[in-house]
Amino acid sequence: MSALLFAAQSGWGKSYHAQAWMESNADAYDGLVVMDYCGEYRGLIKHGLAQHWIVGPAEASLSVSDWVQILDANPSLVLERYALSSEEWRDTCNRVAGAARLLQRDQLVVIDEAHFVAPQQSKLPEELKEIATTGRGDGTSSMWITQRLAEVDKTITTQCQARMIGGFRGGDLGSVDVEYPEDLHNPASDVPARRLPEDLLPPGRDSPTTLQKHKDDSGNVIGSEWIYSDDDGEIRRINTQNVTMHSTHFGSQGNDLQMPEYA
Repeated sequence: MSALLFAAQSGWGKSYHAQAWMESNADAYDGLVVMDYCGEYRGLIKHGLAQHWIVGPAEASLSVSDWVQILDANPSLVLERYALSSEEWRDTCNRVAGAARLLQRDQLVVIDEAHFVAPQQSKLPEELKEIATTGRGDGTSSMWITQRLAEVDKTITTQCQARMIGGFRGGDLGSVDVEYPEDLHNPASDVPARRLPEDLLPPGRDSPTTLQKHKDDSGNVIGSEWIYSDDDGEIRRINTQNVTMHSTHFGSQGNDLQMPEYA
């Protein structure tokens, strides 16, 4: 897929799982741009997959042409928000997106906390809209990561060709349509096994059938369950206990994004 919607409620291991996707795809692109709202992807830097750039008030004043030079000189960058309001960060991300589009290279653009960058209640910035809608024609793939699906602009949620969705309290998927019972994403719900295709049944477990987090004997979360689906009809249940990731987690059509390895 060229655009991936990555969503789950807070505490579901969303940024860990998303980092595994970034790691497994970084080498397939000429460029990687991660718009890191909360400073959660420094592991990519420590693992040598990207450079680090703090984006504060001074960087917020940079123009699109300034960002073109920065991205051209640093093909793989994690841009970490610092001392910027959500509105300032959104404006900065829009200029970064505009710069990335001008480079016209095979690249992966990651937008973390997409509900702040592309909120439903505000006009979607044009350059970010282009990344989601026409970017793939210039070789750009994108990942849109959020814990608040209902607050993300519908242009984003409806244009993504693939979805990786974890648990949500109440099962609220906003404008996202799925071809299976939506309650499957509500850990507290009860979805009879007969209503689910075999690929969405939890292996080795009769109940509950809904997505769950897994904890060790000390109560630490060691994995979580997700549903991957795409417009080509692929659908599968994922358990991040089986994900392979080497970096440490802290807190044209474009290339297809490749799944990380699952045991």
